[in-house]
Amino acid sequence: MEHRSSSEALVAERRGRFPIGAALTAAALDADPYPHLEALRLQEPVSWVAALGMWYVTRYADVRDVLLDATRFVTGSPDSPVRDTFGRQMLSVDGELHERYRGAAQAAFQPAAIRERLEPAIRTAARRLVDELRPRREAELRAAFARRLPVLTMLAMAGLPASAESRLRGWYDVFGRALANYGLDAAIRAQAQVACAELHAFLDEALAAVTPDGPASLLADLALAAGPARLGDEEIRRNLSIIFFGGISTVDALIVNTLWALARQPAVFERVRADPALLPAAIDEATRWRSPVQSATRHVVADVEFRGVTFRAGETVNCMLGSANRDPDVFDRPDQFDLERPNARRHIAFATGVHACLGFQVARTEARIALEELFAGLPGLAVDLARSAAPHGSEFHQAESLTVAWHGA
Repeated sequence: MEHRSSSEALVAERRGRFPIGAALTAAALDADPYPHLEALRLQEPVSWVAALGMWYVTRYADVRDVLLDATRFVTGSPDSPVRDTFGRQMLSVDGELHERYRGAAQAAFQPAAIRERLEPAIRTAARRLVDELRPRREAELRAAFARRLPVLTMLAMAGLPASAESRLRGWYDVFGRALANYGLDAAIRAQAQVACAELHAFLDEALAAVTPDGPASLLADLALAAGPARLGDEEIRRNLSIIFFGGISTVDALIVNTLWALARQPAVFERVRADPALLPAAIDEATRWRSPVQSATRHVVADVEFRGVTFRAGETVNCMLGSANRDPDVFDRPDQFDLERPNARRHIAFATGVHACLGFQVARTEARIALEELFAGLPGLAVDLARSAAPHGSEFHQAESLTVAWHGA
């Protein structure tokens, strides 16, 4: 009874101290997180969000400080939806085990490997999807292209057959719901466990088929590694699961969010469509302005004082990347999409520190090639904003539909 009274007193104290966080709801954040994040950044930069049972950190400098402090703030926690869904893999462990897992996959994400192994496969897949679209003259682009290309890319990267596209897409739709399941809803967890078991069985078959004289791939790198550096098969399955998730969800959002952002400024859209050399700048600015992944979650190792607030051991701290990327202390006119922004690449949409996104170069490369092929293969491509959805979501942020049209061949 005494413990319960103490907990209730703590909750009441936090509600009184952090009124903006106390008033937030998951639904409001999901509809449009940015006005709420701005209010927090200005008035409660470190706040207790009662509805989610976690801390929000919203200023750029504070977000970086938490992410760079891998001693007091860790990713490994049994309460993490990432760990609950995928088990112990590089995004839910820390220290030497994290270094071992990340190091095993690192080679496939180096710039030379991306150029030599992956870029041709990305371009081939993108061009094929565009060729399928061309006769239609109109399409909902997310379903027809943006959701498909990242799946095909991850399959190619791992040396897996393109025929598995629909199965992999289905599994990762389930995983997307599970990774935003901070309440650990039992039905969502059960669906994710079934999907994970099916994915692992698929990967088991692929691992058994790897031979030393086969083609180079991420799966082959992991399966054929020698000595103690070689991960066990279960470790390979778990780490591939999270790598696939990052490569699928982020790139889907990058493609549609960039096109949606450009469509809101027709003159800028025309410039970029006419000059593909501007695409990297457009992608970087869209990544900053509408960050596909809005948060990086950390867990508190021991009681710690941070900016005058006490985080207690075991509590969750959500570092709000989307908010940091609109901090006016770093970005001038942060709520505006600005193709000419000189420091757009200072965004931390891919996090920072030891757990920074392993595949961020793949994501940027894939989004660039995707847009190059769309503009080259669909003459006069234009976005119909009236029939498209604005990006939304407080964890994974993107437009759920994007209707486009183009001239006939």
